[in-house]
Order: sequence, then structure tokens, then C-alpha cells
Amino acid sequence: MVPGASVWCVADGRAGILNQTKALAAAMAAPAREVILQPHGLQLCLRPDLWPAPLSALPPEQRALLASPWPDVWIAAGRRSIPYSRLIRKLSAGRALVVQIQNPRVALSSFDLVVPPQHDSLTGPNVFPILGPPVWFSKDRIDTAHKQFAYLRAAEGQKVLVSLGGDSKTHSFTETRAAAIEADLRKLADRHRFWITASRRSPQSIRDRFRKLAQSLGAVFWEDEKRDGPNPYVAFLSMCDVALVTEDSANMLADPAFFGKPIHILKLEGASERFDRLHQGFIAAGAARWFTGALDHWTYAAIREASRAADKIAGLLAGRRAKG
Repeated sequence: MVPGASVWCVADGRAGILNQTKALAAAMAAPAREVILQPHGLQLCLRPDLWPAPLSALPPEQRALLASPWPDVWIAAGRRSIPYSRLIRKLSAGRALVVQIQNPRVALSSFDLVVPPQHDSLTGPNVFPILGPPVWFSKDRIDTAHKQFAYLRAAEGQKVLVSLGGDSKTHSFTETRAAAIEADLRKLADRHRFWITASRRSPQSIRDRFRKLAQSLGAVFWEDEKRDGPNPYVAFLSMCDVALVTEDSANMLADPAFFGKPIHILKLEGASERFDRLHQGFIAAGAARWFTGALDHWTYAAIREASRAADKIAGLLAGRRAKG
């Protein structure tokens, strides 16, 4: 990586969006400043490349964050960050390398680099597609999780992470599907130890069903810190033997793939061509297969797309520095 590079990670405060920017910064091994921008007002009704005065949409304390010295690298995600990504190139006189994650759906020339998921099928001279979203787990974070949840290693049998998503624009986690998944887990329970985690999108009835299942099987269930204590998700990911993941989340696919874990994709109700391409991408990479009732084990090279994107960013920044 480029020594001494300053990085700003920019998002609107949504954890999933901010984490994608932080993943790229972490993969660059660069300390990052988090910049949360939450604009308000009528400009939000406009396409993000048509905002006449982006700074005026910010509360004063957030507006004050956008001041020199400018970063070497600006990494932003989320539609509401786009007006500020465009603005930072102007304010920094082109000094900041502006990186936009996801498909911005505006002119690509507004950015130095765009890092969309491959399943968006976006192309262009400054586009660097990656498989799924950028995720990154540092060695320190993994080591801490192993120490904190060392007791998980003592479980006998094959250790299986079960990541449950929820309802989205394209998929529904219905009671019918939940009942089918529960029945499959019960059939596998004799030889496997389940670590089950639910997402914020999981319907409450689904959470209650799988919490009850976990209790009956002696499995570990985690929903939130208030009810279940510290989050063991990183320990689950890094210490499991295989993963079962519902099909509705790109992040839930990318996370176990970072560790090279065999991923079995669980069907929900609904579909979309975009998610079909996402699933096929992980299947083609050898990371995933559709779940058919049995848990297989196979190996593949861990998928760390944030590292590839970070190398691209570092190369662009080094090229700029070489030109003076």
C-alpha cells in the first residue's frame, strides 16, 4: 500500500454502507477518518448529480467536516454521498482520489474510481467490478473473537454457521420457508452443531422460531447484544466448518467467502435477475452451492475482493504521486 495515505470513509450513517467503505480502508492498511453526512431538505428530491448546493443540505456540524486538509483518498458509499463525492473533487482541486462504491447511477466521469459489484453489470474505463460487496476482517479482530469465544471450539461435530436474512425488495422470508429450513436443520442435528444468527431484517416470528429451535437442539443463537450478549459473528465465521446462508444478502455471502468456508445457499420466496447473477458469481468462484438437504465440504481460495480493490486504489494513488 501507499505509505502515509490519509483516507476518509464517507456514508450516511447506515452501518452496512459505512462498513463497506471501512473495509476498503482496512484492506489498504490505512487509518481512516469516518465522515457521516446526513443531508436534509428539498435537494433530496433531485437526482444526486443535480444538487445545486450540497453543503447547504448539511447541518452545520457536518458541513464543518468538509474542510482542508483534504484526504489522499475519499471512499464513499450510498446515494446521498454522491453529491459530496462530486464536490470533493472540486474543493480539493483534484487532489483527493475519489472512490465511489456501488453503482452510482450518474455519470461515471464524476469519480476517479467506481467499485460496483459484478452483478450490477456496470462497465467503464474507471470501473473496477468486484464479486459481491467489499468485506474485510482484520487479524486483530479475528484474534480477539477467537479469545472471547474460545469455548465455541469445544463443540463436537461439524460446526455450521446459519445466517438468516429477512424480507427485502426481492425476497420474502415466509413461514413456509422457515418451516422447511427448520425441518432440514433438525434432520442434520445429530452430526452437526449449529451457530445461528438473525439479521435486523429477519421477521420477529422467524427469530422466535429459530431461537426456540436453537434451545431444543443445544445450538447457539444470537440476535442482539441486549438479549444475547456480545456478538459472536466473527467467531462464527472464522471457526465454522461450513455455512448455510439465506439468498437475500450479498454481505452474508461475502462474509464466509472471506474465510474460504463452503457456503450452502438457502432458498427464500422471490427472485431477481440481479441476485441470480450474484449467486452465480459465488457459485462460479467455487464458494457456494445451492442447499439440497446435505452439508458438503469442499475447498476454494478465500475470496477477498476488498484486497483487490485496495490494490487498485493504491496503484492509482502511487501513479499520482509519481507524477508529482
